Amino acid sequence: MEMTPYQLANNTPLTLTPKFTLPKAERPNLSEVLPSDSIPIIDLNDHDIDDGQGPSPLVSKISQACEEYGFFHIINHGVPKELCQKVLVVASEFFQLPPEERAQYLSKDHRKQVKVFSYYRKYEGIGKVTMWSETFSHPWHPTEDFTHLLPTNPPQYREVFAEYARAIGVLFDRLLSLISRGLGLDEDCLKRRIGEKPGLNTQANYYPVCPDPELTMGLPDHNDLGSITVLLQVEGVTGLQVIKDGKWLTVDPVPDAFVINLADQTQVLSNGKFKSVRHRAVTNKLLPRLSLGMFYNPNYDTVIGPIEDLIDEKHPPKYRKYSFKEYMEEFYRQEGKRRVIEAFELPRTLRTCFCFLKNKIK
Repeated sequence: MEMTPYQLANNTPLTLTPKFTLPKAERPNLSEVLPSDSIPIIDLNDHDIDDGQGPSPLVSKISQACEEYGFFHIINHGVPKELCQKVLVVASEFFQLPPEERAQYLSKDHRKQVKVFSYYRKYEGIGKVTMWSETFSHPWHPTEDFTHLLPTNPPQYREVFAEYARAIGVLFDRLLSLISRGLGLDEDCLKRRIGEKPGLNTQANYYPVCPDPELTMGLPDHNDLGSITVLLQVEGVTGLQVIKDGKWLTVDPVPDAFVINLADQTQVLSNGKFKSVRHRAVTNKLLPRLSLGMFYNPNYDTVIGPIEDLIDEKHPPKYRKYSFKEYMEEFYRQEGKRRVIEAFELPRTLRTCFCFLKNKIK
């Protein structure tokens, strides 16, 4: 059985093996990372009634954060603090199970619904470099039964995740409504365009204490591929970073908050107005870190493209239409390259032609 970073961390050598060591040009320069003071913190209890002259203050804040950062914190989100703590506890307990018990879920087959794996990136002349983390992935759903797919150990895992999924489902509905209104669209527009049967999965990412954080990465820089992500971070340990104006910013955990980040399909649906932003996770020498991401994605048959109401002569379509299955096939073909979305951009000449034809039809 291939050893994962977590298993290695339990018997850790004092130095990283070449399997986890990045090429020099790809290593994180942790001394150049900026503090996270500028990442917006949005209170969902803010005033949310449109005054007839424009969007509500809450919608305006959401819209600005989506345009400028693609990342923001939310507080007063309606998910009980105790429930957030419980779900982090059971996720942590899963990673504390004996290696042979977790090994039954180890898989490199991305089609498996429930799996343990480690991310990697391919480099020319080196091959695969495994990231210093372990991920446990499985489905979730706010109303349908999914718990029979989940492990029976830890004993409370199924019960806690079912309760958490119900609460997160309510939160996603509100976020999609606020983001739709931030685009000047009907409040149910994004939910309709993402589709009636979205792909819902969760990933618990565990980052063991690392012997040398300067040589490796917890997760490489990437953009989320789906629509929107709700991330819960364990408090007191940093690691998440997002890029802004060419500089990496830390996204420190905020007490009782979620991190919201937009993913590629929202950028396409918004015709580039809202941003899917590169982010990464670094490691540290002192404390392990745990994060839990809940993902809301289109299903494979959903056709994605810029929403027509957001297209005009000044804003021609930036992307062609495609199925989400096609998008994911491109991702697996690239084997983890940074910008899958670029493969679906329209050349500028086609953008202009589209608007000309649209006006002729009118």
